Amino acid sequence: MKETWSTPFRYIVGIISFVLFVAFLIYARDAVTNLAIAAFVAYLINPAVVYLTTRTRVARVAAVNLVFFSAVILLIGLPATLLPIFADEAQIIIEDLLNLANQLRQTLSSPIRIGGLVFHLEEWGQSIFQVQDAVLSPIPEQFLQLLETTSVGVLWFLVILVSVHLFLSQWPAMRDWLINLAPPQYRPEMQELYSRVKRVWMAYLRGQIVLMVIVGVVFTIAWLILGIPGALALGVIAGLFTLVPDVGPFLAMVLAAGVALLEGSTWIPLSNLWVTGIVLVVYLVLINLKNFFLRPYIMGRSVHMNEALVFIAIIIATILQGILGALLVVPVLASFIVIGGYIQRRVLGLPPFEDDGTKQFAAPVEYQAPRRKWSRKERRSRLGKVPDSRVIEPKPVLVNDPPPPSPEELTVEEKPQE
Repeated sequence: MKETWSTPFRYIVGIISFVLFVAFLIYARDAVTNLAIAAFVAYLINPAVVYLTTRTRVARVAAVNLVFFSAVILLIGLPATLLPIFADEAQIIIEDLLNLANQLRQTLSSPIRIGGLVFHLEEWGQSIFQVQDAVLSPIPEQFLQLLETTSVGVLWFLVILVSVHLFLSQWPAMRDWLINLAPPQYRPEMQELYSRVKRVWMAYLRGQIVLMVIVGVVFTIAWLILGIPGALALGVIAGLFTLVPDVGPFLAMVLAAGVALLEGSTWIPLSNLWVTGIVLVVYLVLINLKNFFLRPYIMGRSVHMNEALVFIAIIIATILQGILGALLVVPVLASFIVIGGYIQRRVLGLPPFEDDGTKQFAAPVEYQAPRRKWSRKERRSRLGKVPDSRVIEPKPVLVNDPPPPSPEELTVEEKPQE
C-alpha cells in the first residue's frame, strides 16, 4: 500500500525547499550570473541551430556542434587575426598620448600669461606627472592582483563556453523536464505559458536586431560626414557593440577616437587632436540619444511596454547589476508580467489566459486605421462630377463597433415588414 505525504507536510517540505533554493542562489550569485550569461549567449545563437535543423536534415547535435564551434572560432580567431594590426596602432596611440601629456605638463609647469592675467597651474602639471608615473610604473602587488583576477576570469570564461554548449544541446530535454515538474492536469498550461514567454524573448531579439541596424547605419553616416577613414567598419562595429551596454559603446568610441587621432579627417582642415575631439563629441551626443530615447522606444515597442517604464528599468538595472542587468532587464520584466498575469488569474479562480496570446505582442487594434485612400473614380463620384450608382461609399471601420443584432433579438416593432 502506497503511503502519500499529508498536505501540511507537503507544504512544509515545499517551503523549506524553496528557502534553500533561494539561499543557494544568493550564496552562488557569481555562478548564477555567469550561467545567465551563458544562457543568453545560447539564446542568441539558437536561431542558427533552429534554422539548420528545420531547413536541412541535419540532426540537432550536429547543428549545435557546427554553430557552437563556428562561433568559438570567430570569437577567438578574429581577435587573434586583428591583434597584430591593433597592437601597432595602440602603440602609436599610447606614444601620442604620452607626448601630449609631456607637452601639457611642460606648459603647465610655468605660469601662463594671458594679457595682464597670470595663471599658476603648476599643481595641475604635477598631478599629470603623478598619474603618468602611476600608469607606467607597475606595482608588484597590483600585478599579482591583476594576474589573480585574470585567472579567475579565464576559468569563468571556460565555464560559460561549456554551459553554452550544454544549453544548446540539451535545451529540449531541459524544457520538457521543467514542464513535467507540474502536475499532469496543468502541463498544457505550462506549455502555453512557455510559448508566451518565448514570444517575449523573440520580440526582444527582433528589437535588438533593429537597434543594432539603426545604430550601425547612423554612425556610418556620421563618420562618412566627418571624413573618418574606415567609416563603414567603425559603423558596423558600433552597431554590433551596442548589444552590450556601457562596455560596447565605450570600446566603439575608443576605436573611432583612435582612428581619428592617427589618421585625422579626409577633408576637415584641423589637426588630428581637434578631429578626435569632434569625434568624441559627436559620439557622446549620438550614444546618449540612443540610450535615452532610441533604445527605450524600440525595446518598449518590441515587448509593448511603456517607454518610460523601460527607460527607468534599464537605468535601475544598470545601477544595481551593471551590464548584464541592463541587457536582460527588459525581457525579464516582460516575462514576469506574463507569468504574474497567469498567477493572478489562477489565484482569482479565472481561466489561466485571457486570450489566445496572439494579441499580446502584436500591434493594438486601435492603431490599425481604416482605409483612407479613395480611387479616382470614387473621388469624382463623391464630388458629383460622374454619377455612378455602382460606387458604394465605404463605411468607416470602428474599433469597438458592436455586431448587428440577430433576427431573434429584434423586437416586433424593429422586425422588417413582410
